[in-house]
Amino acid sequence: MSIEAARHAIEQDGKFMYMNGFGNYLASEALPHALPEGQNSPQQCPYGLYAEQLNGTAFTAPREFNQRSWLYRILPSAVHQPFTKMEHPTFKNEFDSDEPNPNQMRWNPFDLPKEGSKVDFVQGLFTLAGAGDPTIRHGMAIHVYACNASMEDCAFYNSDGDFLIVPQLGKLTLTTEFGKMEVSPNEICVIQRGIRFAVAVDEPSRGYIAEVFGAHFRLPSLGPIGANGLANPRDFLTPVAWYEQRKCKFTVISKFQGSLFTSSQDHSCFDVVAWHGNYAPYKYNLAKFMVINATSFDHADPSIFTVLTSPTTEAGTALCDFVIFPPRWGVQEHTFRPPYYHRNCMSEFMGLILGHYEAKKEGFMPGGGSLHSMMTPHGPDAQCFEAESTKKLEPERVADGTQAFMFESSMSLKATKWAQETCHKLQPEYYKAWSDLKVHFDPKWTPPTKGSAAAGGAANGDGSKRARRT
Repeated sequence: MSIEAARHAIEQDGKFMYMNGFGNYLASEALPHALPEGQNSPQQCPYGLYAEQLNGTAFTAPREFNQRSWLYRILPSAVHQPFTKMEHPTFKNEFDSDEPNPNQMRWNPFDLPKEGSKVDFVQGLFTLAGAGDPTIRHGMAIHVYACNASMEDCAFYNSDGDFLIVPQLGKLTLTTEFGKMEVSPNEICVIQRGIRFAVAVDEPSRGYIAEVFGAHFRLPSLGPIGANGLANPRDFLTPVAWYEQRKCKFTVISKFQGSLFTSSQDHSCFDVVAWHGNYAPYKYNLAKFMVINATSFDHADPSIFTVLTSPTTEAGTALCDFVIFPPRWGVQEHTFRPPYYHRNCMSEFMGLILGHYEAKKEGFMPGGGSLHSMMTPHGPDAQCFEAESTKKLEPERVADGTQAFMFESSMSLKATKWAQETCHKLQPEYYKAWSDLKVHFDPKWTPPTKGSAAAGGAANGDGSKRARRT
């Protein structure tokens, strides 16, 4: 996209300006003519800036997957003191020492920082589960954050992978090397590997993070859906260039090979005056998701609600799918409409941003979560099953005022000791959600006769539970 075209694509969302489109080649400058004309690295850059390339993929990655940006900054990123190790008691990428646990797990809402304390975004990171190894760039981790203070004279970047951040409580204001973003609950943002950012809050805030050590997130293929649907590319927003020239004692925190390191420098790292490329952070409003659902019979697989996917080399198998369960219509005939009972070759972590999840209206609360590990059985609780198996089926709104989501992964995720013990949020009696399920099996059952009310369930949406569920 030309610089002029990029300027025309700018739109305002909240108090900041953005460029729209997913994976676009964008260009932005905070000062006029700060971008070099016709080349990336001139002998002398405009305004006396330094040219610095940030590569998100290998130089030789195929063009359709190649991601990189050129940054024109006041000082190069290399101007800093040596890194030293920083300890963090609750944030990790090493899972070999954690005990395997195949049980269904569900957590009450995670605590916010105590009143009177000051906890920023990095200090308030807690690792729930994960698998793999960032040193071989294959794996993922699931974290929660809980903070009540802004990062001051400080920035964070992740050398190991990408952060997909899902705010649940409180608005985040992110300052990045590419510009500023405001991300509220029911929105998400992605900060890719290597991009420096700081998080500011004006109230206690909480949310979820999927960290992937492999391929960058991309839009899922639509296949027979066609050219349009699900998360539309035009609704993704990337910030416009913004910079500050500020002398101060500034700390840069690097996540490298699963550990944290700090380095000091005498200036802010947010000194990028202009940039161009296709490797930049972005945000998305989940309310703009175009929902597709079954309109005749049966509950469609949740993959139809995929917003973003981080693929593996195995076709159709994700390192992490980000899936939502948005407000929609339920119209299927003679069908048990909630999610079916399930054993999956994937790991499923679910979180709740707001409202009540349709399959479990009790015990699964905003700010909490659940993990159903690989091949661990799960599904609707007894209350949901009995109600949904017997009610009259009519067109109805589903999940209004609700937004649940899922991180689904082909990795066999291990829950950390913090998640299983230290946080004291794990519900020990979660398994009882299925204990009250009754045996409805009747060996003397016979098919309903044609023309009966039960046999006509497909047409009138009524009929007995057993007849309708054959």
